Amino acid sequence: MPRILMRAAAIILLITAGAGARSRASGVRPQPKSPSTVAREMLSIHNAIRAQLKLPPLQWSSRLASVSQNWANTLAAKNRSAHNPNSPYGENIFITGPGRTPSAVVKEWASEARDYAYLTNECSSDCGHYTQIVWRDTQRIGCAVARSATREVWVCSYDPPGNFKNEWPY
Repeated sequence: MPRILMRAAAIILLITAGAGARSRASGVRPQPKSPSTVAREMLSIHNAIRAQLKLPPLQWSSRLASVSQNWANTLAAKNRSAHNPNSPYGENIFITGPGRTPSAVVKEWASEARDYAYLTNECSSDCGHYTQIVWRDTQRIGCAVARSATREVWVCSYDPPGNFKNEWPY
């Protein structure tokens, strides 16, 4: 192998090893950057729920997935639960113990449909996660998960956002 290629390979190994060390030090394992099974499953279950209401399907956004990954990592590292105050996107967050699947997370959010009354556009309890999933004008989604040994932080970002006061989601 030519010397320049060997140096490039060594630099790449050092960079990736350093990134892994930082992730291990904080106890947070980042989600892979490439379109993953998590991404495909998150998009699929969101679109299945939307299809029941004859809403247009969402498109996956790697930019939104990156925003979601950064916020999930932040929450996991700080052991917190909060919406991102600097995000211009709609956002669903789910914090749980290890072992949840993307489908289980989205179904948990969607279960809030039981608390939503379309005719009055009111919630008898919390239903903001559900209404964000089915917000008609939302076109793009990006989701991510940060995992530690004892906790998972799931975040989905939606663009354009939904849940505007006095507006029906669909």
